[in-house]
Amino acid sequence: MNILIDNRQDKVDIDGLDKIVEDVIKTALEVEGIVDDVEVSVSFVDNEEIHKLNKYYRNVDRETDVLSFPLVEFEEIYSDIDEENNDEYDAIGPEPIGDIVISLEKAKQQAEEYGHSFIREVAYLTAHSMFHLMGYDHETDEDRKTMREKEDEVMRRLKIER
Repeated sequence: MNILIDNRQDKVDIDGLDKIVEDVIKTALEVEGIVDDVEVSVSFVDNEEIHKLNKYYRNVDRETDVLSFPLVEFEEIYSDIDEENNDEYDAIGPEPIGDIVISLEKAKQQAEEYGHSFIREVAYLTAHSMFHLMGYDHETDEDRKTMREKEDEVMRRLKIER
């Protein structure tokens, strides 16, 4: 597994965030039963940067807390792999599944608004984004419920409370 973390902001201290983000990513993959070698890129940005990205990629002219950029249709990643003979697949290294962009400035604001820790907010946003990378969305009530249950499972396994 390869988790790339890039801090592109200087407004919020990131001490300790690398470890929690890595733990959340690994746990989200475990919840889905994914044990293969994958790569996820995480960027920490400020509100100004995520606003620009949100406008450019989603045509939404405001800041948001997290953006997810899946690189593949997740269910297709493993469809062409012969589980008995995957030496060639193993040789190419981790499969990049996507990029996560988190506004730490927005996460800090939301943690204060919701009355829980900054670490908990970043962990939740990471879990939320990971499930988007793995093909989940929250367009319907049923999808939203499924996604929330998976996010809550990650948080429970890591003992991250509200």
